[in-house]
Amino acid sequence: MANTRPVLALSGAVLLGLTACGDFDFDMRNASNGFSTADAARQASADRPRADARGVISYPDYQVVVARGGDTVQTVAQRLGQNPVELARYNALTPDTALRAGEVLALPSKVATGGDIAVTTLAENAINRAEGGVSTPAPAAGSDGPQPTRHRVERGETAFQIARLYNVSPRALADWNGLNPEMEVREGQVLMIPVAAQLDRAAPEPVTQPGSGTPTPPPPSASTPMPEPAPPADMAAQAAEEARPPSPDLAQERTETPAATSFAMPVDGRIIRAYAPGRNDGIGIAASAGTSVRAAQAGSVAAVTKTTTGVNILVLSHANNLLTVYANIDTLAVEKGARVSRGQSIAKVAAGDPSFLHFEVRNGQESVDPMKYLN
Repeated sequence: MANTRPVLALSGAVLLGLTACGDFDFDMRNASNGFSTADAARQASADRPRADARGVISYPDYQVVVARGGDTVQTVAQRLGQNPVELARYNALTPDTALRAGEVLALPSKVATGGDIAVTTLAENAINRAEGGVSTPAPAAGSDGPQPTRHRVERGETAFQIARLYNVSPRALADWNGLNPEMEVREGQVLMIPVAAQLDRAAPEPVTQPGSGTPTPPPPSASTPMPEPAPPADMAAQAAEEARPPSPDLAQERTETPAATSFAMPVDGRIIRAYAPGRNDGIGIAASAGTSVRAAQAGSVAAVTKTTTGVNILVLSHANNLLTVYANIDTLAVEKGARVSRGQSIAKVAAGDPSFLHFEVRNGQESVDPMKYLN
């Protein structure tokens, strides 16, 4: 894998243009053909599907991962629970190869997807909001469209030749695979071939033969009865109100929070960030760096991951469809799938200014005020 990086955008554009001229076949070898317009006729490509919280895009038969800034093959493998040597070999790289943000790697084996990923994405977005960042909707981990063809680069092949082989634009091929501005590919690299965009085409207007005239719509018929006039607005509203069933008395159906869902404070400290739905889906509890973080209730480790800004997240699953989320932590003492008991040490508070624990309680995927559960 080449490590060349463009110093100036202009130099990158010049190199791109020179490379293009060297690889494109303008089909001018036969004077009778003239200048070819084949490149302009290449099919329009759809956008690459968005990745999930870990950067994974899933298809029925394979998965790929989109690298983040600062990633190496080793860190990507650790994030996904893959063997770094196997992941590197499958992509013709080495475990310590530095990756560009947006670079795509093919996965030699599938990683898990499902509910824990959705929970992690929700928790990450909540923490981004608490830190003043911008959250995004949970992206789809794959596509409802056709599965892209894969192409393993052979010796001597270029991105332009591969694009021409599959009748796609080089730019689309680069966007789908995170190629660098020089469009460099390496022997053994696995490329996704962009799929065609689904273009909306309106039904063609009926064509009449010359001299046959233009069809005219049928005139209104006196035999067809006119529609009944609509009732006045006030009468319609009154009828709807009378048909509406009585509202239930929710106060009589309210139940108290069961004792089994009362949680212990994960750290001892004062609340410095209050629960504010939509802005902060948890609370911030002040604590010194290195303070032990305790499991608020018995349960199992549903997810262990990081946000895009490098903040550790740990999610515990409890009875009654409840989840607890712990962030701004390090020195994690548990792994995904492990059982934990109430009060068990699961991590340490990370250093910060100030240092604090971000703590959430979720009923399913909906955040709730943690103070209603803490005792």
